[in-house]
Amino acid sequence: MKRSTNFISQTILKGSKKAAIMMALFLTVCVSYSFAKPADSVNGEIKTSFRKNFQNAQIMSTESHKGFTKLTFKMDDIIMFAFYSDNGQLLAVTRNIVSSQLPYSLRTSLKNDYEGYWITELFEFTGDSDNAYYVSLENTDKKIVLRSNGDGWEEYSSTKK
Repeated sequence: MKRSTNFISQTILKGSKKAAIMMALFLTVCVSYSFAKPADSVNGEIKTSFRKNFQNAQIMSTESHKGFTKLTFKMDDIIMFAFYSDNGQLLAVTRNIVSSQLPYSLRTSLKNDYEGYWITELFEFTGDSDNAYYVSLENTDKKIVLRSNGDGWEEYSSTKK
């Protein structure tokens, strides 16, 4: 009787070892796959143009949209966004900024003219011939997007909540 119990215990133990080894192998494959690089979704023209424009940059992510591709990248410890046409032409570059990085006159204007609003988004936009700042402001009733080329703010859009 003791011998059959011992045999059953060893059989179960061997089966458990096999299951544990299979589970470890499965987990190893899953973890390895999760760290694999995603398929390269950036076409060659965009990649070539990006490397020419931003030689020391590291691409963090890409988003393909109809008519353009957005590349999120890091350069000189700054996160930036480049927008390219499908044929590889650089359309614009943006970067998020904090209000203290605005020119003094624009920062003062926001503070004085939009009291009661808080900043929800602020970025610098650089295009072909257009350099501008965009700021989204909100209060309990309204969201306003302002645009400036450095001379003052103009309302770009406004929505009620």
